[in-house]
Amino acid sequence: MRFLRGEGLALLAASTLVAALIVVPLALLLAQGLTVGGGLSLAPVVEALNSRAVQRALVNSLDSALFSALLATMAGTLLALLVGLTDIRAKGLFVFLLLIPMMIPPHVTAIAWIQAAGPASPLLRSVGLAPEIGTTHPLYSRGGVIALLALQHMPLAFLVVRAALRSQPRELSEAARIAGSGPLRVMRRIVLPLLAPAIIAAFALSFVSALKNFGIPALLGVPANYVTLPVLLWQRMVSFGVSILQNVAVIGAIMIAVAVVATAVLAYVQRRSGAALTGPPRTPLSFSLGRARPLVEAGLAAFIVGVVALPLAALLATSLVQTYGLALTPQTATLANFVEVVWRQGVTLRAFANSSLAAGGAALVLAGLAVVLAHPAHRPGAPRRVAGAVGALADVSYALPGIVVSIAFIITFVAPLPLINASIYNTLLIIALAYVAAFLAIAVKPVAVAFAQLDPALEDAARVAGAGYGWRMARIIGPLVAPAAASAAILVFLTAYNEITVSALLWSFGNETIGTTIFNYEDGGYTTLAAATSTVTVVATLALMLVLDKMGRRLPPGAVPWR
Repeated sequence: MRFLRGEGLALLAASTLVAALIVVPLALLLAQGLTVGGGLSLAPVVEALNSRAVQRALVNSLDSALFSALLATMAGTLLALLVGLTDIRAKGLFVFLLLIPMMIPPHVTAIAWIQAAGPASPLLRSVGLAPEIGTTHPLYSRGGVIALLALQHMPLAFLVVRAALRSQPRELSEAARIAGSGPLRVMRRIVLPLLAPAIIAAFALSFVSALKNFGIPALLGVPANYVTLPVLLWQRMVSFGVSILQNVAVIGAIMIAVAVVATAVLAYVQRRSGAALTGPPRTPLSFSLGRARPLVEAGLAAFIVGVVALPLAALLATSLVQTYGLALTPQTATLANFVEVVWRQGVTLRAFANSSLAAGGAALVLAGLAVVLAHPAHRPGAPRRVAGAVGALADVSYALPGIVVSIAFIITFVAPLPLINASIYNTLLIIALAYVAAFLAIAVKPVAVAFAQLDPALEDAARVAGAGYGWRMARIIGPLVAPAAASAAILVFLTAYNEITVSALLWSFGNETIGTTIFNYEDGGYTTLAAATSTVTVVATLALMLVLDKMGRRLPPGAVPWR
């Protein structure tokens, strides 16, 4: 009974909530897909794997995830080394701009690039560079899907490698420099080997993120008949509805197996590649680029213009023309699309409000959950094992496509809940709870890192002095991990605010989200309205990032993720 007091009781409550939102829905999905004649059977899985459509979708998912993760990791590592180890100027501005693709929703990224490179692009037509009308769009292909997935997840790899680079002790590098080693030799023999775990972690995150991505494969892959598993699930649910739940549950079970295997293998590889470091972390070495510095800065600026400014400019150009396919000129320019989506279409403002409420509520809940779950992870005993099991569940849930999570939630919550005899299906609450299940790992990891850096003696001294769990949490633990919890909440909010994969099957009339509204406009052929709504979304996201960046100057270090 001693466990059911203080931190034990808090951990039990948090673990129960996680079990209700992750274990129960996934278990019901597996039961739905693997039940034949009232008993469990693998026959539905075997039958699904014998389907050419499922085989092709599975191969496409693994193919696009693998190659896009390799490209994202290579590009992110190179950029992290340039920003972290050289004397280029305006590093803060470069870091901020490099992170923009990660903050823009994948479906908006796909729409922007479709409008930037296609024969109907208003931007290209206005400068006379558009391909001939009738030619196949270059991004409607396997290569287009892989390239955009790589661009989408490159900032994620950049963040992981840059964080590891900033925490590296510099004694070994300094010793090598004193011994006469040049920058390239130091990089090859010391810096990169020590970065190996971070590079593997960056690849793992990029791979998992690409595996579950829906927006880019849906908009670029479907026209090229390059269908991935998340898109196949969505197509079948949209076409046949809940009558095909068992069929899609089988595919969901396959995705769960893939996510579990991918998470376990990549975690094992990362543990085996760890390198022991000594000495406190300090500012990394800065190699002088000499006369090459202006050239490197110009190349970095050109890269940012190509991957950030060009697609956003194309998106803005499309939102300003009367009809998609017209060149943007003073005669064709209009604000009618913005007037339509902001003032006449009530769904847009409703979607912004719904997304803000659902993402904000999930972010606050997850920040609190992360503190409770990460607290015992570095202390011995049963609570540590419970926290470890919950962390593993969070990783699996994050690795799953949002479509799978939403199908599991439909199966679980379509019927009225016991006790209250009411259903949360077709409400905003089910979307917010799905966000909690899908993005738990994003919240737990930064808080767990913060706890790992705390001296346990602080809390032990308070415990010996008679301080209870609530007092320790309010006066010692909470203030020390508050920046990490704030960072977790910001990451969750920015991720959930514009997402589409989780809410694609959970939204209903009156409970639309920003992501589903944009996707429905584009899927329905209202390209200019989709572009206008996407432009408003991008402006709102950038404004939020700028406000947070400015606030970050006065907040404790770590409160704003990219500072």
